Amino acid sequence: MNEQRALLHSLTLPVRWGDMDALGHVNSATYFTYMEQARVRWLESLGTKIAADVGEGPVIANATCTFEQPIIYPANLEIRLYGGSPGRSSFESYYELRDAARPDTVFAQGRARVVWVDYSTGRSAPLPAKIRKLLPAAKG
Repeated sequence: MNEQRALLHSLTLPVRWGDMDALGHVNSATYFTYMEQARVRWLESLGTKIAADVGEGPVIANATCTFEQPIIYPANLEIRLYGGSPGRSSFESYYELRDAARPDTVFAQGRARVVWVDYSTGRSAPLPAKIRKLLPAAKG
């Protein structure tokens, strides 16, 4: 939590009835879909196409989520995406899933390592300048 973070994107999404599970709250796997949607919308807002035929782009090396309280339909979520200091080909992304009507209510916090990859070789590639300039500078 000591890493500097820059707010990259905020997205409001409605919870769908189908996001719920048999226990009456949003299924835990769906939280990762919400985080993915915020990440994809942010990248699209930068003009980044995410498809295997574009040569290179993002992949996720790992992802975690800390569930703080259940999300129950109906609800509108505010998903805040933050970026950490970049490495050569990757950066840590952070997520806050909040109640859009009560932004002080945090449902979950997530994290995912985004790695820029050459899709033809499967090897990491340098982060594009347009992404690097939005991330906080590395300390040290």
